[in-house]
Amino acid sequence: MDGAMSLKGCRKIRGSQLRHLLEAKNFFLFDCDGVIWHGEKAIAGAPSVVNALIRRGKSVFFVTNNSTRPRKNYVHKFCRLGFTDVHQEQIFSSSYCSALYLRDVAKVQGKVFVIGCEGIRDELREANVPYLEEVDEPPDATIFNCALSTDVKAVLVGHDDRFTFLKLAKASCYLRDPDCLFLATDNDPWHPLNDGRVLPGSGCLTAALEVATGRKATVIGKPSRFMFECISSQFTGVDPAQCLMVGDRLETDMLFGSNCGLDTMLTLTGVSQMEDAEVYSKSEQSTEQRFVPDYVVDTIADFLPAFEELN
Repeated sequence: MDGAMSLKGCRKIRGSQLRHLLEAKNFFLFDCDGVIWHGEKAIAGAPSVVNALIRRGKSVFFVTNNSTRPRKNYVHKFCRLGFTDVHQEQIFSSSYCSALYLRDVAKVQGKVFVIGCEGIRDELREANVPYLEEVDEPPDATIFNCALSTDVKAVLVGHDDRFTFLKLAKASCYLRDPDCLFLATDNDPWHPLNDGRVLPGSGCLTAALEVATGRKATVIGKPSRFMFECISSQFTGVDPAQCLMVGDRLETDMLFGSNCGLDTMLTLTGVSQMEDAEVYSKSEQSTEQRFVPDYVVDTIADFLPAFEELN
């Protein structure tokens, strides 16, 4: 491991150095979008890498801020894209972890008002956390004449492609109660699409509600530690020193790893690039230094030659 450790600090790792790192780590945490797939297409070599790690007895987990689908749907996607050895218990999404937080940590007594997609409601339902059913408001509905529930004890904000001003107004009303919890699945600002377009992330919706209420949301997903705490509570022996966090976004994935005491690896198949990491590495601000990865690879397919050396 000495060879790999000597390359820590925003440097590309390959060959024997990568092989030593794979031998030394027992727990691998992967982000999904931009790391193992792009949309509905697996990144070349990614299924082989993930399947090989699992078959070698390594513990592999997937930590994603994407709250739009429940874990059972993720299993179907993994299988469809060739990740044949992945099971539901390995998947930790921001919607699933939000449901766990509401049930096991907050122990919410009342209903949850959800700004988000059906994936969030599916996970709340699976965890037996009551939530306010989404209703189709009449066209003339406004905050002046719509119905408001008297039993909302938490507001949970995630990605919502049907976000409306009325949802924002309702949530603002519920959060006037200081005992009403304010949670966000994640604070991702945007996501890349094809042709240079971007999709605003959950963080935009959360920010609007924070301004409207003067309150700060508790963020459940990365870079918060809670997602790692969910993993370590469900699996024994998860030692941060034995973990490697692999992601594509410096401000989310690398910071998550830093917050949890994990070694981090940036793959250049997603949002952040080497130039971005180098800018942070030269920063004099300690907060920005935490965005800097320990290791960098062009793609996780770079793992494959290291596996061949291990055979």
